[in-house]
Amino acid sequence: MVLFLNVILPIMAVFGAGYVLQRIKAVDVKAVSTVSIYIFLPALVFTKLYEATFDERYTILLVFAFIQLIAMIMLSKVSKKIMKWSHSVESASILTTAFMNAGNYGVPVILFTIGEEALPYAVFFMVIQTMFMNSFGVYYASRSSNGMGQALKKVFKMPATYAAIFAIILQNIAWEIPPSVYSTLTMVAGAAIPVMMVLLGMQLASITSIKFNWQVIISAVSIRMIIAPLIAFGFVMLVDVEPLIATVLIILSAMPSAATTTMYAIQFDTEPELVSSITLVSTLFSVISLTVLLNLLPT
Repeated sequence: MVLFLNVILPIMAVFGAGYVLQRIKAVDVKAVSTVSIYIFLPALVFTKLYEATFDERYTILLVFAFIQLIAMIMLSKVSKKIMKWSHSVESASILTTAFMNAGNYGVPVILFTIGEEALPYAVFFMVIQTMFMNSFGVYYASRSSNGMGQALKKVFKMPATYAAIFAIILQNIAWEIPPSVYSTLTMVAGAAIPVMMVLLGMQLASITSIKFNWQVIISAVSIRMIIAPLIAFGFVMLVDVEPLIATVLIILSAMPSAATTTMYAIQFDTEPELVSSITLVSTLFSVISLTVLLNLLPT
């Protein structure tokens, strides 16, 4: 109960503020998202990765991200075979299981639960997930009309990708960023997390059409919210990951479906109502599942 009151409830309150605002004022979510993607998020990614000391921990995060992506895709394909889903329903399942909300939701939970020391790892994992969503996610949402080449182009249209690249480059050259410039970046980065949290609430409030196909919803939510963290637990046991990274991986693996996938589903007409319903149900279920998980973990 203490973790629920100190971690989950405050986060849900910020989500709720965005949700209520959107219901009352109907703000242009795309405009807010654009500000977040092009200003706040790149500043957060740059400052956290610039300050980080890259070692084998980041390699472990990258390797695990690929392992979980492949596992989620394969589980959705197995579910399609067993339950005889259509091609589009399979794509909807992949979108909502393979891509978790590591940014708007995961980063705040890591910050509130573990603290600043874990934030660079959560941000790095978020960058990986963003790149996955903008490549594999776009591919699975649009594979009937576009190839992987078109999807990969989207990765290099995202400012966070370049922020990560520049942070790593500047870390390894003999040039210091002027304090006045870096303090400005730090100030902007400080606004990124609360803006992302409010934005998630607004995105959920913008879901206007849902489709409660419970067979698919239960399957997708079970894969995303239960099987994914179990895979993470198995991984950290087999690889003998240090406690801090192990906790980050397990918590981020237990995040609900990424709200961004709903936009992809709408754009490419890949079962948008079903994707929206899975995203909504997984986010609501996370209140219970994350409370249980956080009480089990040695955070």
